Amino acid sequence: MKNIFLSASIPLPERHPKYYDTADIIAIRDAVIALASVVLPHHRIIWGGHPSITPLIYYVMERFIINDLQREDRESQFSEEERDIIDSKLKFNIQNHVTLYQSLFFEDNFPPENEKFKNVVLTENGGDIHSSIQLMRQKMLRENTFSAAIFIGGMDGIEVEYNLFKELHPDALVLPIASTGAATKIVYDNLLQEEFKNERFLKDYGYMSLFQKLLMDKI
Repeated sequence: MKNIFLSASIPLPERHPKYYDTADIIAIRDAVIALASVVLPHHRIIWGGHPSITPLIYYVMERFIINDLQREDRESQFSEEERDIIDSKLKFNIQNHVTLYQSLFFEDNFPPENEKFKNVVLTENGGDIHSSIQLMRQKMLRENTFSAAIFIGGMDGIEVEYNLFKELHPDALVLPIASTGAATKIVYDNLLQEEFKNERFLKDYGYMSLFQKLLMDKI
């Protein structure tokens, strides 16, 4: 099982307009869901917790288990036994295929989905938001070996994480999904080496096939 680093978020309107104004929010969500759908059955996704991303990862994991129930009527309410099966399988699969890093600086604002993940690495509260996030990034990217990194949407943190990832994992595959806009488009335009640029990063919204071809077939 290989480790895939995910750097992603949905830009906030109150932040720099260069991120929010170019962000394709639907594409960001679609790309994260597609990545999780393609990767999680085989490998592990590691990411820094973000309230716009963590629920999407959990959604994909839950759908996998629900589909396995092979119910004829998928709209009716789950029985208590079925819910227990879903919760049990989720705990096992999530434990093995995802690792969520979360700074204690945000302890009072953790998304409720955090409680569904057993494999959560809590990092030190650095006293302010910048120091705390930097501590989390350093720990997350230094203590794991990664085969690839995927960048989707995001704000200034995407640029910081791209540079740090390249420094610590120079031989790993890097996929900035520029069609999602925001900081990832800036990374693609200004930081990604020319020989690694690919028109599919800019124009291909068929994310399932994109990740299969450019990620899964290469790692």
